[in-house]
Amino acid sequence: MRPVGLAATGDPEGEGGAVPVLATHEDIRRAVIQNSVRHAVFTRPPEADERTASLVRLFHDHGCRLWLADPAGTAKVTGMRVAQPADQLWGYAVQPLLPRPSRPVERWVKRAIDGLLASLALLAAAPVMGACALAVRIADGPGVIFRQERVGLYGRPFTLLKFRTLRADEHESATRWTVAGDHRMSPVGSFLRKSSLDELPQLWNVVRGDMSLVGPRPERPFFVAKFAAVHPGYEARHRMPVGITGLAQINGLRGDTSIEDRARFDNHYIDTWSLWQDLWILARTAASFFRFRLGGS
Repeated sequence: MRPVGLAATGDPEGEGGAVPVLATHEDIRRAVIQNSVRHAVFTRPPEADERTASLVRLFHDHGCRLWLADPAGTAKVTGMRVAQPADQLWGYAVQPLLPRPSRPVERWVKRAIDGLLASLALLAAAPVMGACALAVRIADGPGVIFRQERVGLYGRPFTLLKFRTLRADEHESATRWTVAGDHRMSPVGSFLRKSSLDELPQLWNVVRGDMSLVGPRPERPFFVAKFAAVHPGYEARHRMPVGITGLAQINGLRGDTSIEDRARFDNHYIDTWSLWQDLWILARTAASFFRFRLGGS
């Protein structure tokens, strides 16, 4: 990691040294773009003053990962969410920062709708889930439900549930990317994956509050760390609850597709979020599922 510049929040005179001091907002913006900056480290809470708050917005808008250097662990952050776990940069203890979601009342309504619809869907889908479980058991043996750690809201890990579609051990699947035609996938698993029926157990994740019906798809910790280091804005996906379906998925970005495009669609969904958009995405998802059932792709 190479330092690009020091963003002055006060009088820049006397600051710097080997690292250039960026005195104006435009200097900082230009440096971020020209150097493809991916990380911004703050030495005081983002809400300390308006200048610092404006820098938070600038770095976030350009897809940078935000960090707070707080070795003593005493900083009070009110405008951002301090994600876990802590990390280290150049030997200093730092905490990842994510913007707090706005419109808390609507977010609460979203959670209430999620719980209600997921509970009803679990009841309605019980016969289908029973048939899927039986098919997996007959085709691939014991272990119908596959449990795997994924990264959720604010970077918190949770256990995701799916019908098992691969013949692989837990440790291998945590770090191996799945592609179409994977030799580990049985015919039953292939059907469940193509039809998205393997995702049905995640309705229980929604009921528990681990996930939402609509949101960015959750990924494994190994790949979150890998993608966040390469794709600007990937980390910002975790400022919203992860979901069973999302804007990226209804636009064909599922499976072995562009991570950069997925992150772009996910962040656009978060930035323009509304309950109506959630309902529209659910309707598009249902339409795609029934097209598959009727013989579509």
